[in-house]
Amino acid sequence: MKKDVHVVPFGARWATKIAGKADPVSTHKSQELARIAAVPIAKEKQSDVVIHRKNGTIRDKDSYGNDPNPPKDQKH
Repeated sequence: MKKDVHVVPFGARWATKIAGKADPVSTHKSQELARIAAVPIAKEKQSDVVIHRKNGTIRDKDSYGNDPNPPKDQKH
């Protein structure tokens, strides 16, 4: 089972967390730095990076695994 990597608010900072784990892998001063830290973890685990807003809702999701239905957008 793949474990997605989440970028979530963490107090005044942003955290990179692996789904199902209580403690963050790392914390960062910005959402973008947390996202950058999440990408190599997601590539290694062949999972997704799930980026959350400050209110906790999902803002974006990028797949780094073997997605059977890859998106058709060209944002990256």
